[in-house]
Amino acid sequence: MSERRKVIFVTDGDEAARKTVELVAHDIGGRCISQSWGNPTSLNGEEIVSLILKTPYDPVLVMFDDCGYREYGPGEQAMSIVAKHPDIEVIGAIAVASATHSSEWTHVDLSLDRYGHLSEFGVDKEGLIDLEQGRINGDTVYVLDELKLPFVIGIGDIGKMAGQDSLKHGAPITKQAVEIIMERSGYHESN
Repeated sequence: MSERRKVIFVTDGDEAARKTVELVAHDIGGRCISQSWGNPTSLNGEEIVSLILKTPYDPVLVMFDDCGYREYGPGEQAMSIVAKHPDIEVIGAIAVASATHSSEWTHVDLSLDRYGHLSEFGVDKEGLIDLEQGRINGDTVYVLDELKLPFVIGIGDIGKMAGQDSLKHGAPITKQAVEIIMERSGYHESN
């Protein structure tokens, strides 16, 4: 392959996330690996890589979910394999907050609250500014620091956040997070 596929990770994979990520991918002119949804992620990393490499254009949005598994769950195992593939360039990740009982967290470069405001503080599941600076709690975020991705943005629960990110509103928070990753990565300049 002459050019590496540009990929954005999304650390949520429930049905609301699937519908939201599909809509956002369509709106930005990208692709969504719809088969990557699941709670937990049911495809392994090699299967996801195969689907990514078959997409005709990018950016490609891929969902990963651990369903509350502590530390390395199935979503994070798949994420690690995808991130290390030589034909894939992960340009960023959307770290989705959750009210997880396993206390996993990751560093974020910025967070986006449910009103579309950027913050140096994390956000909670509802998309409200949290107390921790530069970090977010979630259930599929443990591996993100290890992967050393170029840009990680934290947001609340995709497609929800008290209706602020609903499909009927066009999922504006998720869309804004994807657009920020694309901008920060120089995606538009490289295409």
